[in-house]
Amino acid sequence: MIRTAERLNTIQEYYFSKKLREVRGLMAQGKPIINMGIGSPDLAPSQEVLNAIQEAVLESGAHQYQSYQGLPQLRAGIANFYKKKFNVTASPETEILPLMGSKEGIMHISLAFLNEGDEVLIPNPGYPTYTSVTNLVGAVPKYYDLTADNGWFPDLEELAKQDLTKVKIMWLSYPHMPTGATATKEQFVKIVGFAKEHSILLVNDNPYSFVLNAEPASILSIPNAKEVCLELNSLSKTFNMAGWRVGFVLGSEEHINAILKVKSNMDSGMFYGIQKGAIAALNSSDDWFDDLNKVYSERRELIFQLAETLGCTFDRNAVGMFVWAKLPKGSVSSEEFIDDILYTKDLFITPGTIFGSNGEGYIRFSLCITQDKIKEAIKRF
Repeated sequence: MIRTAERLNTIQEYYFSKKLREVRGLMAQGKPIINMGIGSPDLAPSQEVLNAIQEAVLESGAHQYQSYQGLPQLRAGIANFYKKKFNVTASPETEILPLMGSKEGIMHISLAFLNEGDEVLIPNPGYPTYTSVTNLVGAVPKYYDLTADNGWFPDLEELAKQDLTKVKIMWLSYPHMPTGATATKEQFVKIVGFAKEHSILLVNDNPYSFVLNAEPASILSIPNAKEVCLELNSLSKTFNMAGWRVGFVLGSEEHINAILKVKSNMDSGMFYGIQKGAIAALNSSDDWFDDLNKVYSERRELIFQLAETLGCTFDRNAVGMFVWAKLPKGSVSSEEFIDDILYTKDLFITPGTIFGSNGEGYIRFSLCITQDKIKEAIKRF
């Protein structure tokens, strides 16, 4: 009998992998399921992006192995994008590394910096992959609380009272997923100072900056942040390219080189056509962002109506492509609540508990669904 690696005992199958299989089973039975669970954009990339990939596949060398560091034009495009949108200067040659999605970056960063037994500060609630990857590499998750009372930002004074001597990485995500909370410049300054004081690598996962957010921000805009910070970003949400798997990480030359050591042993470069499409996306005009946010704003107003119909409360100032809603007092658990709706109203919503214990009592709606579908969901109640 061939036994699996012990590391598999530290993780479970990803929630959406398992739950969506259940949802597909219901659909196969003829159930008219409306899926508001996952943040996979249903809109298309711009025509310029589609033209770029179509033209690229006919170019000489398009189907050969590509550079582990990506095309120079792509890295330059990322640098220009960060300068224009965040006023962050990053060297295309040494401080930027394209990735096959930012999820890949979470694994690469963990492999590059974590030894077995190192501790990792993980937000609760937060993206579940931070925990699963930490476990897979043999490190130890150490959760820090995020609560509505503190604006979903960590209490750094309380954190500093803990023994942080084994902590190597702190995962951060602003705009925050799943709550949609944002961080101010002053908060970024404080948390960068915290990371420097405790010699912690701070990684901000930043894919939602341009969705319904009037003030996009990067932690790398804080002076000398690169000494202790990396930032992940992605084209998935901003440019409707989730299935293309295009992301990138920015940081100091030393940190980027460490990640490249891992990445260059894990893949053989990103497809040329996808890189050319990504370059076109990064050069998008302001009209692209305005049009995208108009669609999401209209959808969000309808989701607010649905949430109110369910007796939920929410923060109208939250950003990103989700609505994080608090269940009415006296409700059953988040998972029981969404399962009841799934089986009685044929509507799938994400329970807050998959993001951590502080997600209990909350549910999350995705905006990646048409207005007609949201209106239909409202009618079902």
